[in-house]
Amino acid sequence: MNEELLERGLEELKLLSERNLSLLTRYIKEIELFNPAYGLVKVRDTREFILKHILDSLAPFDIINSRLKKTDKAPAVADVGSGAGLPGIPLAICMPDVQFTLVERMGRRAGFLLNTIAALGLSNVQVEEKEMEKLVPACFDLVVLRAFRPLEDKILKGLLGLLGPDGILAAYKGRRQALEEEMSSLMDAGNKDKGPSIGAWELFPLKVPFLKEERHLLLIHRQISSHVDNLLTNSDLYTACI
Repeated sequence: MNEELLERGLEELKLLSERNLSLLTRYIKEIELFNPAYGLVKVRDTREFILKHILDSLAPFDIINSRLKKTDKAPAVADVGSGAGLPGIPLAICMPDVQFTLVERMGRRAGFLLNTIAALGLSNVQVEEKEMEKLVPACFDLVVLRAFRPLEDKILKGLLGLLGPDGILAAYKGRRQALEEEMSSLMDAGNKDKGPSIGAWELFPLKVPFLKEERHLLLIHRQISSHVDNLLTNSDLYTACI
């Protein structure tokens, strides 16, 4: 029954393939195996995990995929605070031509991620067991995170610092009203030089199959000509990131 739910959800998102279904099913089994000991996600059952975590992670697939520039070099995406690998692993399964970095500071969870990507054979995924602040800056085309709590100034500044030129921060969010209030506060702080410098931002409503809860994707663009661009030339940036 749960596999049927997953299949129907993938079909609704236009992501259904034998490969995606097989790998996501195996990923779910890895979560079920290690969750009791590691406390990776708080769910009542597998059905809730599929709805609120797997399908939720994949709901903005088209938006995220359309923002990644396809060049000779695979686009680089960071999933910050990856935890159980969400949304990074579901996205990486469905985007095999994109390079994903799962950033997780907790050793036990990072170990789970390493074991899982090996078990699934995901060659386009790597794990960084460290805090966000210790990553090489300006290396990613896109940074994703699930951020249902308001973004703090310091955290947002760190996230934006990970983005290369024309990079985008994609934050999974809940209710629109709360999100608009959050962004208004952050923009006011930025205008008064008390917060991170934010460029344009966009808000997209998301439809998660079979889930009635309100969901949105927030896209924040890096401010053009930020301090990172002045510190690193393109060639230096490429060398530092590989």
